[in-house]
Amino acid sequence: MAVTAEPSFRQSVDIMFNRAVAAMDLSPGLEEKIRVCNSTYTVRFGVRLRGAIHTFTGYRSVHSEHMEPVKGGVRFALSVNQDEVEALAALMTYKCALVETPFGGSKGGLRIDPRQYDEHELELITRRFAYELIKRDLINPAQNVPAPDMGTGEREMAWIVDQYQRMNTTDINGQACVTGKPLNAGGIAGRVEATGRGIQYALREFFRHPDDMATAGISGTLDGKRLIVQGLGNVGYHAALFLSTEDGARVTGIVERDGGLFNPEGMNVQAVRDWLVEHGGIKGCPEGSYVADGAALMEEECDILVPAAMEGVINLGNAARIRAPLIIEAANGPITAGADEVLRNRGTIIIPDLYANAGGVTVSYFEWVKNLSHIRFGRMQRRQEEARHQILIDELERLSADKGLGWTLSPGFKEQYLRGAGELELVRSGLDDTMRGAYQSISDLWHRRQDVTDLRMAAYIVAIDRVAKSYRSKGL
Repeated sequence: MAVTAEPSFRQSVDIMFNRAVAAMDLSPGLEEKIRVCNSTYTVRFGVRLRGAIHTFTGYRSVHSEHMEPVKGGVRFALSVNQDEVEALAALMTYKCALVETPFGGSKGGLRIDPRQYDEHELELITRRFAYELIKRDLINPAQNVPAPDMGTGEREMAWIVDQYQRMNTTDINGQACVTGKPLNAGGIAGRVEATGRGIQYALREFFRHPDDMATAGISGTLDGKRLIVQGLGNVGYHAALFLSTEDGARVTGIVERDGGLFNPEGMNVQAVRDWLVEHGGIKGCPEGSYVADGAALMEEECDILVPAAMEGVINLGNAARIRAPLIIEAANGPITAGADEVLRNRGTIIIPDLYANAGGVTVSYFEWVKNLSHIRFGRMQRRQEEARHQILIDELERLSADKGLGWTLSPGFKEQYLRGAGELELVRSGLDDTMRGAYQSISDLWHRRQDVTDLRMAAYIVAIDRVAKSYRSKGL
């Protein structure tokens, strides 16, 4: 059924869910059980700041407990509301199922503009919000595990884990109550850039599938491909940085709150980021030409469009003018259901959010496992690997000397081969493997069934099927 009016974010998620289940053999009861949100807790609490009591509203929503704990970020933004949190929790359920992390879906939010408060005030607010959730087991390493989202980061997660440990002094697994923590507070190497790194791995995997590339009208490799990135926050910055410096892509457009930058020759992403951090906006940055209407840059010709900020930025109002043949959803819900239909009908290929930005929850899973096992990845085997590799190098060099073969190993090879895998290398390996496996599962379904018309529909079907199997195994 055609979408004629602009749906809300939550309605968009439901429309996309309904498209998928229409092609599945689920009982009405099981379909409804998977679709609905299990529970949403709304909390209103007061904090004394600047000589007065300020009241804040926060949410924690649990979409599905087919697996526990449930997982999902906490965002701090004035736009936070119950519908948004419940839609994000649903996406987390499908995302975790798709990349096979053993979590149900959850999400949290606090209606606040964090830029309006200093660090001490934010700490007081965050700790009180955490207290309200912890005492109801809505933060718990075995039941509900938050992570950073828009407006939050390592600092806020460190405050939350400390608050949890103060309230649960005998819980030996207390560090696992949240992920996305600083390394010194039980975090894991590679978590900060995980979502952006996952975008890179997702695109690399797409470019390993010639049939998928041909469908999008794209050929060659990522080298030289023109990227327009909407949002240079944590996710957009890291995705653009890795794709430009490691894969040779050209970032020709960057869209931010105060406008956009455009340079057909490509921009130095790090230089733009440094300017943004220093000046609070991108206006005046010498890397590209400033465009006051930044959103219009998304309509410029490019090879890959990367919406990496808010939901709904591509909608019925601008979808017909989007010229990118390939869009990868780095943000949650950046394309509304109405715009999705317009783009699909035009043949635009969309790598959907529930797959594309799953790098964050994947590495969060690794961090959670690290906290529960109480040992850093690589600590037990790294030096043993190096010693074993050294034996092989020594033997090759001995044979060369004894037989007069004149072999010499290049210093670069020797150094790389002898270095055992540390935590960061293992995290990247696990993330790459996860993104490859998940993409293959949705691409295979897309090409195998004629009634599965796009990657989003395929991703939803794979995810919903896995959730359904979990519920059936519980006797539902």
